[in-house]
Amino acid sequence: MEIATFLPKTYTKSIKSGSVTWKSPSNIALIKYWGKKEDQIPQNPSISFTLDACATTTTLTYKKRETQADDFSFELYFEGKQKDDFKPKINTFLHRIEKYLPFLKEYNFTIETSNSFPHSSGIASSASGMSALALCLMSVEKKLNPTMTDEEFSTKASFLARLGSGSASRSIEGDLIVWGQHEDTVGSNDLYAVKYPYKVHDVFRKFHDTILLVDKGEKQVSSTVGHNLMHNHPFAEQRFAQAHENLTKIQSVLADGDLDEFIAIVESEALTLHAMMMTSMPYFILMKPNTLEIINRIWKFRQESGTHICFTLDAGANVHILYPENEKDKIYPFIQEELVKFCQNGHHICDRIGFGAKKA
Repeated sequence: MEIATFLPKTYTKSIKSGSVTWKSPSNIALIKYWGKKEDQIPQNPSISFTLDACATTTTLTYKKRETQADDFSFELYFEGKQKDDFKPKINTFLHRIEKYLPFLKEYNFTIETSNSFPHSSGIASSASGMSALALCLMSVEKKLNPTMTDEEFSTKASFLARLGSGSASRSIEGDLIVWGQHEDTVGSNDLYAVKYPYKVHDVFRKFHDTILLVDKGEKQVSSTVGHNLMHNHPFAEQRFAQAHENLTKIQSVLADGDLDEFIAIVESEALTLHAMMMTSMPYFILMKPNTLEIINRIWKFRQESGTHICFTLDAGANVHILYPENEKDKIYPFIQEELVKFCQNGHHICDRIGFGAKKA
């Protein structure tokens, strides 16, 4: 599909005001995307589990402006408080998407948003936040163009969300989502995410993700800066090739329910992501001592218990613990007794596989 596909046809309706609310989930990548080209195009494909509990709820209120203007008009409230320091990122997003949503300067917008988890804590708040906003804006466009199909709506929402945050493209739908061109995945492309098109064993349909919040503070290096450091990275090309290979490998794993190979791929991907950070220039480490302590205890428990507990990481210190539904009675008590004490104030989130954004 070409970019021109997302340029709107002539709108057939007119609306003066309204309000819409979307709740959009975060996601956790199994095959990691790290490194991007211009216009938020990924350097390698990725696949993610859509989450359920970790989500952003955004209400967009809009009112037609009385006169034409050359700028965007919006107020932003985060968890009930005006948040002007978020506005530059939203303004950049609106500039990127204006040609695809030409009505943007015709309205005054109020954006009210809240997260079910700490902002900037490595739970991909930009993924849920930007996808929720993209969905709200798409709801406005659907009122202007009521003939839009549900498929067109979701595809364009993913396309727009990507222009705010690459991983946001994977938060529109669920439960397994692929983003980025991959020769062995039908329908995959760099412009928007698609549902994983192949067989998935039942064991992966009810996976749990218990998120251990090792550090709830702001990350010392933003994901945007980290992605950009891949441009001259000495291991970049090998990493991009590895991601393609792992996405091919994981297809048979997902089909067969091969939990041991799933663990090997997912944990390797998590550690490779952080290895890229540690070997960039400038280099940086986002893991904390407690991150490593948790990982080592997971490895020890897995060996002793024979369970299929594993970890993955995003670009932060927090640990996502993945495990199948039929082993939760063994694994969750271990998490509570052995791992929660390494979290900041014992804070952790019990999440599971979700099935995409929902309109309120």
